[in-house]
Amino acid sequence: MFLVIGASGNSGSQVVDVLRRRNLAFQIAARRATETGSLPFDFYDRATWSGALSGKKGVYLLRPPAIADMAQTLLPFVDAIRDAGAGPIVFLSVAGAERNPILPHAKVEKRLFAHGASDFTILRPGYFAQNLEDAFLADIRDEGRITLPAGDGRVAFVDLRDVAEVAVDALCSPAVLAGKAVTLTGPRAIGFDEVATLISAAAGRPVRYDRVSPLQYWGYLRRKGQPVMQALVQTILNTGLRFGNAEKVDLTLPRLLGRPATDIATYISDNRAMWRADASLSAGRTPTP
Repeated sequence: MFLVIGASGNSGSQVVDVLRRRNLAFQIAARRATETGSLPFDFYDRATWSGALSGKKGVYLLRPPAIADMAQTLLPFVDAIRDAGAGPIVFLSVAGAERNPILPHAKVEKRLFAHGASDFTILRPGYFAQNLEDAFLADIRDEGRITLPAGDGRVAFVDLRDVAEVAVDALCSPAVLAGKAVTLTGPRAIGFDEVATLISAAAGRPVRYDRVSPLQYWGYLRRKGQPVMQALVQTILNTGLRFGNAEKVDLTLPRLLGRPATDIATYISDNRAMWRADASLSAGRTPTP
């Protein structure tokens, strides 16, 4: 049985969809264990860890955006997974984490690689297509705009539906990617002006891309209520887009999938109802094909 951390988020929910579709046994770790099959779990409460890990033979692990202190949370939890024999660990990192030690993901990667261990797979996806339905959705619907410090940077958007397929494959067949870190991107890079054009066509109304400075973006996130460290990490990641940090197309994803990676235009079209101004903000996430 597998354990899924972060099942209510964009990536975890897609992993759960794949597990269900493949009829694989799993449980969800959640701070509020109300859903059938969920277990009480809190990164800050180590008393909940052993129960969540009991009987598990694989863990899908990610860093919740609100958690910045790795030393008290994810790092000892990696050790707990290993002590419990609950691996393999499939960790959702970010593209370029190996080159940016300030990112919390880099610290988790370092712990996974410690002592020559190979009981893990690190997934380094590029910029999520699903960010459009998460961080930017309210602005797209309410104000018809996407606000970012990305300048003219281009992005090889990756669809988390594809990433989830690879994650579940790594849980089921850990030897294939044991001890490895793989970068996962979409099939082509486009700018946010084109993204806005695609959403405009899908929504049937104008959506524009607003370029802002990194400082303006940090202030924008803080006004929206993001904690200081979370806003800082998001500003660093999104500012990097203007320098081409998410532009390079990597061919690993289609090789692992055995099919082409999903294009951003397909993702936007699949979710055309989501972009409408009259759509409910509680609408469901990306449908699984």
